[in-house]
Amino acid sequence: MVPIFGAGKSTAMSYIEERLRDAGVDLICTREPGGTSLGEQLRETLLAPTEAGIAPLAELLMMFAARAQHLSECILPALRRGQWVLCDRFTDATYAYQGAGRNMGEAPVALLEEFVQGDLRPDVTLLLDVPADLGLSRARGRGALDRFELEDLAFFERVRQSYLSRARRSSGRYQIIDASAELADVERALQAVVKDLIACPPLVTD
Repeated sequence: MVPIFGAGKSTAMSYIEERLRDAGVDLICTREPGGTSLGEQLRETLLAPTEAGIAPLAELLMMFAARAQHLSECILPALRRGQWVLCDRFTDATYAYQGAGRNMGEAPVALLEEFVQGDLRPDVTLLLDVPADLGLSRARGRGALDRFELEDLAFFERVRQSYLSRARRSSGRYQIIDASAELADVERALQAVVKDLIACPPLVTD
C-alpha cells in the first residue's frame, strides 16, 4: 500500500487486514521504513526533524538498508511460510519520495531495487490518492510534523505525480483508490479490492 500523506492510510490498512483475516487469510502486517528493530531505528532517524538535514543519497541508502533488513528478517520468511504480506509502503514509495520528491530520478532507485530485492516485486499495490494540497492539509492537522511533512507543496506534487505515472505504467499492478471521497465510498472501493485479492491470491501486497 502506498498512500499519499493525509490519505487515511491507517484506517485503510486496518480495514483491509480485518477483511482478509475474516476471510481466513494468514497474513502479516508490516511497514516501511520499519518492520524490524533496525528498520524502526532508521525510521526514527529518517522522520525526525533536524537542522542539519539528511543528504538525499544518505536518505535513499537508509531506506534501502531498512528494506534489506525487512526482507531478510520479516517479508521473505513470511512468504516462505505461505503467508500474505500487507505492507504500509514499499519500493514504489522510494521512487516517489526519493526519486521524484528529492529529484534524484528513477535510475539510482532502480539500481538499488535490483540489488536489494532481486526479482521480488509486489503483486498488488494500492494507491490511496488525494490531491497533494488536501493530503498535506490533513497531515498537518494531526499535530506534530515529521521531517517529510515539513516539505513544501511542490515536493508532494512531485510525489503524487510519480505515483500516478508509475500506476499508468504498471500493467494492472496498481489499484487506485480515491481517498478524497467519503469514508463509506473508500470502504466500498477497498472491499472490491479485497474481494479480488481473495479470488486470486497474490504472494505479497504493498
